[in-house]
Amino acid sequence: MYTRIIPIVAGILTAGIWAPTLRYRDETFWLVTTLVDDDRAADDASRWDNVIFKATDPYDPASWTNAVHFDFEGYDTEPFWDVDGKTYITGAHAWRVGPRIELAEANLETGEVSEWLTIWNGTGGMAPEGPHIYVKDGWYYLLAAEGGTGIDHMVTMARSKSIQGPYESNPANPVLSNANTTEYFQAVGHADLFQDASGNWWGVALSVRSGPSYLHFPMVRETVMVPVTWSTGEFPVWSPVRGEMSGWPFPPKNTDVKGPGPFIVEGDEIDFEAGSTLPAHFTHWRFPRPESFTVSPPEQPNSLRINPSRLNLTAINGNYAGREGQSFVGRRQQDTLFTYSVNLDFHPSSLEEEAGISVFLTQNHHLDLGVVMLPSDSSTAPLRYSGNGMTRQSDTLIPHLRFRGESYVPVPNAIIAPLPEAWLGRTLRLEIRASNMTHYSLSAGPADAMSETRTILDVSNEPVSWGFTGEVATRRLPYPEF
Repeated sequence: MYTRIIPIVAGILTAGIWAPTLRYRDETFWLVTTLVDDDRAADDASRWDNVIFKATDPYDPASWTNAVHFDFEGYDTEPFWDVDGKTYITGAHAWRVGPRIELAEANLETGEVSEWLTIWNGTGGMAPEGPHIYVKDGWYYLLAAEGGTGIDHMVTMARSKSIQGPYESNPANPVLSNANTTEYFQAVGHADLFQDASGNWWGVALSVRSGPSYLHFPMVRETVMVPVTWSTGEFPVWSPVRGEMSGWPFPPKNTDVKGPGPFIVEGDEIDFEAGSTLPAHFTHWRFPRPESFTVSPPEQPNSLRINPSRLNLTAINGNYAGREGQSFVGRRQQDTLFTYSVNLDFHPSSLEEEAGISVFLTQNHHLDLGVVMLPSDSSTAPLRYSGNGMTRQSDTLIPHLRFRGESYVPVPNAIIAPLPEAWLGRTLRLEIRASNMTHYSLSAGPADAMSETRTILDVSNEPVSWGFTGEVATRRLPYPEF
């Protein structure tokens, strides 16, 4: 379904789909979301393109309809079906223009909406957004996020006897937040409520694993779930987000779910067997060019051939990548501690021809280790290595190892070291290892001689702790093997 709208903003870093809400009613899945053109001014109503999709089979791309557009100057839109049969959409008005939650009656088939009404301004926190409405015990309960998406993030609620208000704020607000605490999980907000098959209530929310310092959280926002008690006629009571929790009994484990993606609970060891495809949980940056990736090519089976792109990971200026695409494939970080490695078979011949691995968040936030062809006098430091010397020929291009980083916060200076002579012509193993909560170790060495592996540097993960989406360990390689 995304391919029908993504080309509109294919080159812009912060534009794209924001905060989709998925709801199920009458055997149909409804997805309401906002396509944001973040290059436009905050008070330009055309920056918000709100759209509706529906499908009877969410796992089948062909089941999804084309986008139905509706007018709304804002984002975080959600469908709601009232008990009288009327359908509404709620949303967060563009908060830099007017921070408020709005409601309109809507035809989800055509996108027609009535006049937008302000139903709540929140409790005074910055940017009231992410609204959801629930009907229970004769009340309309309105849930919202406030405080921005950082350390002051929180969940607030209000209720009314009429869907159009007035809404009375919950005296216990915020109902969920870890602001002003020492908890490891911070920035808790943008929540939703649901009942399980046993009738128990649960809340889900976004959070980051940062601690109160809010400096080291490379996985950025993740989903957390907490038990909720919702007594008749009362506001729901949420359990706070903690590192260790207990809750309502879980149903029996069931992994019999449609769709191509595997359940990712353990590490991967991918050999790219002949006839296979890229794993469904591998990801690209920007719209991928399928012709850039070949699984198990005949000339080098059990490998992934990646054709080089003209653009590097920062691309044009950190915010744009144009329509040429980037030769990029990665796997999202899902654990605080991990080891990720790629076997690289790469023989550069041109100046600045490069392949390698990256701790990648966005075009403006990444830490790269690659093999690159540079003049022989480019070295900034020797690579500590014993027994074989280093390749040093004047006025020639030779392969080097290079670290460099890009971020809005300071990153270490580039490290450039010529490949040791004994490594030339051999398959190399490049590694990213997170051995604690704050740093990555980047290493390299021959794939067939682990004892020769050398740590190039230990680097803080603060440069890739930013924004919403989370870090991806990636490879930008012509012939990597796993």
